[in-house]
Amino acid sequence: MVKVFVPRDTTALSLGANQVAEALEQAESGQGTGIQLIRNGSRGLFWLEPLVEVETDQGRVAYGPVAPEDIPDLLDQGLLEGKPGHPLYQGLTEEIPYLKNQQRLTFRRAGVIDPTSLDDYVHQGGYVGLRKALARIPQEIIDEVKASGLRGRGGAAFPAGIKWQTVLDADARSPNSPYSNRKFIVCNADEGDSGTFADRLVMEADPFMLIEGMTIAGLAVGADTGFIYLRSEYPVAHKILNEAIATAEEAGYLGNDVLKSGKAFHLEVRLGAGAYICGEETSLLDSLEGKRGQVRVKPPLPALKGAFGQPTVVNNVLTLAAVPFILAEGGQAYADYGMGRSRGTLPFQLTGNIERGGVVELAFGITLRELLEDYGGGTASGRPMRAVQVGGPLGAYMPESQWDTPLDYEAFSEVGAVVGHGGIVVFDDTVDMLEQARFAMEFCAVESCGKCTPCRIGSTRGVEVIDRIHANEQRDDNLILLEELCDTLEDGSLCAMGGMTPNPVRSALQHFPDDFHQDRPTAYRTTAGEA
Repeated sequence: MVKVFVPRDTTALSLGANQVAEALEQAESGQGTGIQLIRNGSRGLFWLEPLVEVETDQGRVAYGPVAPEDIPDLLDQGLLEGKPGHPLYQGLTEEIPYLKNQQRLTFRRAGVIDPTSLDDYVHQGGYVGLRKALARIPQEIIDEVKASGLRGRGGAAFPAGIKWQTVLDADARSPNSPYSNRKFIVCNADEGDSGTFADRLVMEADPFMLIEGMTIAGLAVGADTGFIYLRSEYPVAHKILNEAIATAEEAGYLGNDVLKSGKAFHLEVRLGAGAYICGEETSLLDSLEGKRGQVRVKPPLPALKGAFGQPTVVNNVLTLAAVPFILAEGGQAYADYGMGRSRGTLPFQLTGNIERGGVVELAFGITLRELLEDYGGGTASGRPMRAVQVGGPLGAYMPESQWDTPLDYEAFSEVGAVVGHGGIVVFDDTVDMLEQARFAMEFCAVESCGKCTPCRIGSTRGVEVIDRIHANEQRDDNLILLEELCDTLEDGSLCAMGGMTPNPVRSALQHFPDDFHQDRPTAYRTTAGEA
């Protein structure tokens, strides 16, 4: 029986993967030849989705992007034998340059396995890290993570091993709390940055890897419970995660006696309500506890008083997903990738006006230009690129003069940019950078939790000032006022939401000043939130 793979992750589904799978099954039922249809996750080559793969003696052969109406012709031209000749034939999947030239550590199983098949996961090297962790004491696990140089992939880039050490060493006694003597692992899966999707793809293509990473984290710090805080806009990830957790529990990889070790670890998915600020760790913890998601004043750090007032590890999906490899292969094997203090790999996410969007996992140190040109293939519109925003909606807009900067945390910081979660959004030469600056201010005004005045009010005033610049009203005075507002947001905000909002505004002003000094025909907006 021929194995045929059709992805079922959100991206592939949005492009018609279910219809392709139905068309394939219907066509084959009439032929009676029989196929084994496997619903894998995407390999992250999104411009080829839905990507249909067929297992052959030479390896898996890819066809894409496939539409339902392509199926009869593909079958006639030897799809099930992996034959070339059809225009959608891509050759051996592993030889597609976009995939072949990557350095996949975290995403090495994505698209290869059935995401809810525990057998597939174990067969492809899964749970080796957990078994090694179970043979070690907590300090040895943390030492391995420290040796890897792994830094949080959520934006702040704080060393994961140091955070875990703080939680391990924390006193969990809380005399008046029902949670006394307990510690928690919280996975931040509230992937809210524009242009990011790597977390979602991990959960939809290889969920056991995240489960294994969180279990190892629990062993390392002495936590018996983990929560995955998932954004509600990810229903496919929610379903797949719950299927995987139930399977892991049934097989003894989760529960009161993990792999008969006597160690307990339980895992639960909790849905957020769709607020960007809940990607900030303290707001997330409030929301997790059933409160309105608002930023907490630090100290105390969540590592000392986090979920339910107890010591808590808060890491994002990519951070925890890197842990199984580190325990399985050793911290040094992970640290061998990267440059400077940026060790390991990062799954970069190419989006926006880009010809070949998708996930590109590479070691830190590659330049933005290499990603944009060698992998992205230029703009989808065919026009010249003008600006690239890296690190989410609060990251700087980078002009071409900065595209040769190596992608690592320190090098980007030196040019006033951030790597963040690795999201890269491309704009061609039709972009209006005054509009993009306004978007940053409006985004902050809409998404602010409202706890501190600089963020809540300053961003609203920022939108109004930019609108006056757009309306040619006292431009020079309003440009000065905009700079002052940026200073206030940066220096006075309680968290990074307000503190980073000036990044895109200032970078637009610095690198694209003409867009702020040109006369425009009319004013068309006056207050934040109006479209």
